[in-house]
Formats: sequence, structure tokens, C-alpha cells
Amino acid sequence: MRRRASPLATAAKNGFHPFHPLETRSYPPFQWNTWNASPPVPPPRETTLERTPSARELARRLGVSHTAILRAERSGRIAREADGTWDVDATRRRLAETVAPGRSPLAQPAETTALGRLTLARLALNVDAQRLALDQAKGKLVDIETANHRIDEMIAGMRDAVLNWPARVAGQIAAEIGRDPHLVQTILQEQMHALLHEVADRFDPPA
Repeated sequence: MRRRASPLATAAKNGFHPFHPLETRSYPPFQWNTWNASPPVPPPRETTLERTPSARELARRLGVSHTAILRAERSGRIAREADGTWDVDATRRRLAETVAPGRSPLAQPAETTALGRLTLARLALNVDAQRLALDQAKGKLVDIETANHRIDEMIAGMRDAVLNWPARVAGQIAAEIGRDPHLVQTILQEQMHALLHEVADRFDPPA
């Protein structure tokens, strides 16, 4: 019966001795951050100006009508470059800044442009003007000259009533207290004049 060779014998037969030092082998250097390495960033692409010599092509790229481009050019809102071509990006920005809100697909939100803010302010003024006209038609508003005239009439009527009051009540008061009616009227008139001067100073203080 054949005996099976031991592992040590097999290794010795193949030229390997268990007590011989292991031969060193060279391995490629281990990269610790291999699993966290970010993908390489591509170099920035050179930006080229997008230009076209045709107004129709410009309108197609901007998504507006050819008539809108011609109208904006005639009004001076947009212009060609020195070489006669259209700068697509610059024209898009210029149209977005100068177009009225809601009048073009290029229009920006009204509150983000000077023209949009001006349009909103003008709309608010128109609404206020219409509301004032409606209030005036309903009789809720009075012209300032008419109002001042009515106020003057009311003040004059109140002043006359106050100044005439002593003459109407002086006799009755004098009879109640047993005094001279003329003296009582004089005293009341002096007090009414002082009261009117005090009220006038409150509404129109002297400079």
C-alpha cells in the first residue's frame, strides 16, 4: 500500500524548505483613496459667441416672431454688432430687460426689471385714478376749493352764533342773579371773544 507524501515532503521535493526565508515579492503600491477618488474634472470648454447675420434666424433662436425683431430694432431696443451680425445672447438679455411683462416669451417677472417695476407703478396709479373718479361720481369726494368754501361758511356761522349768544341770554342771566343786564352782556362778550381767539390759535398758531 502506497503511502501518501506529506505536504512538507512535497514542498521539499519542489525546492521549497519550510525553514528557508520566504522570498520577497514586489507588489504595486496600494492607493488608499481609490474608492473615494472623484472622477476627473474635464477642462473648461471654451465659450464661443453665438452670432447670426440673419434677423429671421435670430427670431427663430429666440423663439419670437421676425416682426418683433424688426420692431425692436427700429425702436432702438436692440442693435447689430459692428460686423453686422446679431449676438444672440446679448440680444436675448436686451429684449428681456426692455419688453413689457406678459408681452413676450422672453419677458422676465415684472418685479425683476426696471421696466417691469415702472409698469407696475403705472398700473397702480391708473387703478387709484379710476377709484378716485368712481368715488367722485358717487359723491364721496368733493373738490378742495368747494370743501374749503363750505368749511369757511361753517366756521363763520359758528362764530356769529357764539358772538350773538351774550345778547340773547344776558337779560335772562341778569334777572336770575339780580345784576345789570348791560354789565352781564359785556362780561359774556369779553369771554366769548377770548374763547374764539384761543380756538383760532389752536387751529392756526402764530408763526
